[in-house]
Amino acid sequence: MKRIHVAAAVIRGADRRVLIAKRPLDKHQGGLWEFPGGKVEAGEHVEVALARELLEELGIVVTAAQPLIQVRHDYPDKQVLLDVWEVHAFTGEPHGAEGQPLMWVTADQLTDYSFPAANQPIVAAARLPQRYLITPDGISKQQLRDGLRKALDDGVRLIQLRAPSLSHDEYLALAREAQTLCAGNAQLMLKGPLEWAADFPQAGWHLTAEQLRQAGQGRLVPAGRWLAASCHDAGELELAAALGVDFVTLSPVQATASHPEASPLGWERVTDLLLGFDRPAYLLGGLQASDISRAREAGAQGVAAIRAFWPD
Repeated sequence: MKRIHVAAAVIRGADRRVLIAKRPLDKHQGGLWEFPGGKVEAGEHVEVALARELLEELGIVVTAAQPLIQVRHDYPDKQVLLDVWEVHAFTGEPHGAEGQPLMWVTADQLTDYSFPAANQPIVAAARLPQRYLITPDGISKQQLRDGLRKALDDGVRLIQLRAPSLSHDEYLALAREAQTLCAGNAQLMLKGPLEWAADFPQAGWHLTAEQLRQAGQGRLVPAGRWLAASCHDAGELELAAALGVDFVTLSPVQATASHPEASPLGWERVTDLLLGFDRPAYLLGGLQASDISRAREAGAQGVAAIRAFWPD
């Protein structure tokens, strides 16, 4: 069965809301919502196809876009490759040129709408930022508190509380403070034994590679809560997908002072690993905010970092 190549767009308005469209009832997955786009013709560049489809479907001209995620999905009756781009700017007023209903929604409201199964990783990618801050170890609890406040003021919207040098009780106490600080401002991701998760209903959970390898299959936290995992190779990426995680970190891309013994993957290997991986991935290891564009070109959601994103 030939895989159908589709160009799709997460279109953001000036207020950062996302445009979604309803599929006609007589089409495959009819009646569900989708991200606008259409088929890529043979020999056609995906960016060209996307611009053509959005002009035909919505009457807009794309002026700024970048890759977001690729999703391969097999339905019982067809196979699709969704090549998804994030459209940041366009001219024209979007309208359903083919009679399709449109809706502008906030990123978090996307989970209130029914999408085809192949669109679920896109929903996650549309809700996630490009920066993933991981807190540094070996600093005082007060420095952690102060740094978190500054990071939130700097616009960081996804934070992993990593503090392996703290005792369990100290970490849990700090996690409660961090959950309060992040409420309404950022998504907090915690680490540690999964039995702690019930005490932090607003937090997501980031699994270590060891937890990932021991987990088996099936989600470890309820649907609706973020679940992430640390990955370092193709095998761990496969385990993460089987477990149903929402996103991963992939590391190390480059040599790092914190893990000098780890052999860096390099950009070429990272690109190969992400080809066919259908979940958002943050690249980690020796990267800066200036590497976000390169990370997106490699197929990643963005960059995860400690030093690069932690306030001085």
